[in-house]
Amino acid sequence: MNTEATESTLYTVKENVAIEPERRDSLDHREHFPNFGHHIVRQFNNLWTKETALRRLPFLKWAPNYNLTSLVSDIIAGITVGLTSIPQSIAYATVANLEPQYGLYSNFMGSFIYAFLGSVKEITVAPTAVMALMVQQPVLDLGPAGAVLLSFLSGCIMLLLGCFNFGFVVQFISMPVITGFITAAAITIISSQLKSLMGISSSGKSSGFVDTWINLYENIGETRLWDSVLGFSSLTLLILLTLIKGRGKGAWKIFTKYICLLRNAMIVLSGGLLAYICSTQEKYPFRLTGKVASGLPSIQLPPFETEHDGKHYDFGDMLRILGSSVISIPLISILEIVSIGKAFSRGRLVDATQEMLSLGCCNVASSFISSIPTTASFARSAINSSSGVVTPFGGVFTGALVLLALGLLTDYFFYIPKTTLAAVIIAAMIFIIEYRAVAEMWRIKRMDMVPFLVTVIACLFLGLEIGIVVGIAVNLCFPLYLTSRPRITHRIMNVKEATVLIIRPDSDLAFSSAEYFREKILKLVTKTLPDIVLIDGEWVKFVDSTVVRNLSSTVSDLKQQERHVLLWRWDRNVRNALYRFKKDKFMPLFRNDESAEKVIENWKPGFVNDSFVNNV
Repeated sequence: MNTEATESTLYTVKENVAIEPERRDSLDHREHFPNFGHHIVRQFNNLWTKETALRRLPFLKWAPNYNLTSLVSDIIAGITVGLTSIPQSIAYATVANLEPQYGLYSNFMGSFIYAFLGSVKEITVAPTAVMALMVQQPVLDLGPAGAVLLSFLSGCIMLLLGCFNFGFVVQFISMPVITGFITAAAITIISSQLKSLMGISSSGKSSGFVDTWINLYENIGETRLWDSVLGFSSLTLLILLTLIKGRGKGAWKIFTKYICLLRNAMIVLSGGLLAYICSTQEKYPFRLTGKVASGLPSIQLPPFETEHDGKHYDFGDMLRILGSSVISIPLISILEIVSIGKAFSRGRLVDATQEMLSLGCCNVASSFISSIPTTASFARSAINSSSGVVTPFGGVFTGALVLLALGLLTDYFFYIPKTTLAAVIIAAMIFIIEYRAVAEMWRIKRMDMVPFLVTVIACLFLGLEIGIVVGIAVNLCFPLYLTSRPRITHRIMNVKEATVLIIRPDSDLAFSSAEYFREKILKLVTKTLPDIVLIDGEWVKFVDSTVVRNLSSTVSDLKQQERHVLLWRWDRNVRNALYRFKKDKFMPLFRNDESAEKVIENWKPGFVNDSFVNNV
């Protein structure tokens, strides 16, 4: 008996006979389930620990060390992000088919809440182009109430997932699918903004990629000259400013950096100033944003019923119309915030569960002030990072600037040309497409181009919600295929004039691979005609009932062919599963000796060596 066995506690049976632990394990083949009650109690007790408080209330980590230097840095970063966020939020409201003020309503509550619950200091929670695009159709069907209810329901689902620690869900969405979804969303948004860029009337709005291009083709004759000139000039300038960002040396490098950070605000203000000057001369060459409701939004419950186009919709009707977007929007929101968090984490682990909880709180609270669904914005998070933000508290100053704009500046938003807002959106979308990721996929693993292209095409022609589901399904086919076709190695050896076929699966066996494993063994046996079949289970740590049944059938088939079967180096848990199925059948087959030659030399048909049983 080895030292470990000597020190182990002895097991006593009814006859009060002490049995060594190794022998005990050979007699006990029961499946041992985890103690769920103990696990639940432990998790509940962990809720009240200091570590949990620091993890779920991240501001407790940075608040004790917060100082004046940190405050100044956060103020600068927050205001810089706000100057970019205000025009973008107005623009995204138009993408969602909403009045401009809804973009601003969506842009401050999330900033306030994430400042205290968020774990990544660079992240800015606000309306995004993807979220605006995904609520287009609900807004067309239900009016603003559809978008606000989606914000509430999305927040509730994110909170529920976070409470159950479902942060691992994002692991099932691979990089090719994410890249494909972002690419398709960017292409769809660019397509939808071409009409505004060219001054074409926004009649016939649709969230579909194909419908957008059909509508553009049918109305191309309505293109307005001065809108097109201003729009394409603004777009060209935005692209150039983005490309030269941080280039050069010395003072020029600093100048270009901050000019580029404020490029959106500069373009929108310049366009608005130009439109205002023209209006003083009684000239209106551009299509303008129009009146933006001033003042703060009223605090009220999310709309669980609404009137739209003369029809009344109760909560059930609204849920039916919202359909799959109730699930797809929170999942995509979680995906965006976790992905952006990882991009700015600089090697630190991102707690996906905490991000779910914080984003869920942001959306639930925002729904009480008429907000559309919000999530992390990559562009604004990048500006936040480059502006030197120190803590998430910088979001408070972004939100405060938005509130200031709602209270004092809405009258001036009237003169903002729609074409400049379209240019801001298109420029952002051009640079949000991950060209490098596509190039890396082509260079590293070209097979990844399949789920990428499937996701892009499905999102463009079937819609974003359906498209990402199709992309995930196609991508999951790859690991499922690998699971169903495990690598199986084999070799032939001769021992005492007996031909031995050694077969070894190099991974676990599940129901999807059970039949393939059985067919592989029978084909190899038919081809090599061995006397003994030795199945090596060194790498098999898991089997299910389908595998057990198929392995039993395989053993029976080989015995009918008068071939001897031995099972070599199988894990104890796997052996116990086979014993629970047919102990008398499998007990004589197992061997755990160090070498295949020793197994064959010591083997005698119909004889079970006690030393082998002790090793089982």
